[in-house]
Amino acid sequence: MATMVAAPTDIRELVRSTVDEYLAEKQAEKDAKPKKMALIATKGTLDMAYPPLILATTAASLGWEVGIFFTFYGLNIIHKQKGKHMKVAPLGNPAMPMPVPNLLGAIPGMTAMGTMVMKSMFKSHGVASIDDLLEAAVDTGVRLIPCAMTIEVFGYKNGDFIQEAEAPCGAATFIDWAMDADISLFI
Repeated sequence: MATMVAAPTDIRELVRSTVDEYLAEKQAEKDAKPKKMALIATKGTLDMAYPPLILATTAASLGWEVGIFFTFYGLNIIHKQKGKHMKVAPLGNPAMPMPVPNLLGAIPGMTAMGTMVMKSMFKSHGVASIDDLLEAAVDTGVRLIPCAMTIEVFGYKNGDFIQEAEAPCGAATFIDWAMDADISLFI
């Protein structure tokens, strides 16, 4: 009894269709799973509060699952009192739109002036305030996660943070949540 051997083109077509089916199936699985973004906010100045909040609210509005881990001075962003008084210092900040020599930046009142200029620039260009961005983050389901270790080290209490902030957690807990994130950013 003779066995039939498939012609090389038949094998190639079979392999190609099998691979195509497999790739389509994997793409469908990937498309069905919501994307996830993990952000770590480490700085609590006015100019550094914007990036994590803008990225988080944008991703969340696109349907992504988003969490921001606030650690070290990044806790200022969600701190009830400190969040209302974030500033931008021109001293040693060469990226300022109008670079200020360190000697001038050290003059009393320059931080207040730099903060006022930044707030004015943002407002004149229709950029949301930090309060507005935090509200948008809450409205779009962004997880606001304070770092438990930093709270302890800085002597803060859980009640020091905005009501919408989650219970504090440690780095290991956040890493476990962020492990399968499509995008992870340290800001």
